[in-house]
Amino acid sequence: MKKIYFIAAISMVLASCGPSSKELKAQAEKDSLQNVIDMKDNEINDLIGTFNEVQEGFNLINEAENRVNMMKANAENNSAQANIRDNMKFIQERLQENRQKIEELQRKLNNSSINAHKLKEMVAQLEQQLEEKNKELEDLRMQLQLKDQKIAQLSTDVSNLQTENETMRTSKEKTELIARNQDEQLNTAYYAIGTSKQLKEHKILGSSSIFKKSSVLKEDFDINYMTKIDIRNTTVIPLSSKSANIMTTHPAGSYTLLKDSKGLYTLRISDPAKFWSVSKYLVIKVK
Repeated sequence: MKKIYFIAAISMVLASCGPSSKELKAQAEKDSLQNVIDMKDNEINDLIGTFNEVQEGFNLINEAENRVNMMKANAENNSAQANIRDNMKFIQERLQENRQKIEELQRKLNNSSINAHKLKEMVAQLEQQLEEKNKELEDLRMQLQLKDQKIAQLSTDVSNLQTENETMRTSKEKTELIARNQDEQLNTAYYAIGTSKQLKEHKILGSSSIFKKSSVLKEDFDINYMTKIDIRNTTVIPLSSKSANIMTTHPAGSYTLLKDSKGLYTLRISDPAKFWSVSKYLVIKVK
């Protein structure tokens, strides 16, 4: 009998040492509430993290836009064009990433147990900011396209101007060449000095008789026997002979035949324009 009472007493002591059912229930409710809090904290942190990533994406887009705007002034430079293309590609990629992240934020909010009205407003603002950036990107594309068109037109104008200048230069060179040739022809003359036999051998002087005066410069005369001169530079022609007879016609008063101390003749042309006005060929027969 005493043994039964002892066991009952031990059971009562042990029961009094453990948690009661109320305490267990309270702990369970506390743990459940903590789990809910932890879950909501994780959801909020996840949403805020994605939100910050989107905002950082917009910051990078703004920086890239500023770089493009700075380089637009030198868009005709090849290096600037390459940098502009790279930055435009970067902006496009960041906008696409931000669009995906905003869609992800929207899905998370829709599936979230949090009634985060403020966060939904912030996501709506991000969507609006994304659309504004898309419009800015399109405007920037249009500006660059107009710039490219202007550069292309300028390049065409420069090319046309270069072609015109080249045509003018070629025309000028041709004109100058014609002028030089004409000037050379106008100021070119030939003379031949030789004995009667020499001049006849080269058909510069024809045969003569008592009834016929000798002809000068037959049609097939040898011009290679004659000396070519520029009448502007040649006004003195040594004849190296004590006998000289001018066979071609030249105006009187435009030249003089002078003898030196040895009696050798020299032809001095005092008025070249007048002297060569009748003929650009001079034939002098010497002995």
